[in-house]
Amino acid sequence: MSRFFKPNLNFRGRMARGVIGTLCLIAGIVLVDYRLWLGLIFVAAGLFAIFESLRGWCVVRACGVRTRF
Repeated sequence: MSRFFKPNLNFRGRMARGVIGTLCLIAGIVLVDYRLWLGLIFVAAGLFAIFESLRGWCVVRACGVRTRF
């Protein structure tokens, strides 16, 4: 199981996930006023992307799918 959580992102990948996470988090905070469930989905996705960025780990890559970054 520890091999699954091994860091697998380079600097560009970490920055890309950080930007995506920040944008999703901001969008989720804005959307909460209009549609609560949609805003919560965006906030959760943004927080998870920020977690991936800070950890240097991508769940999609850990499952064996090749990504661009």
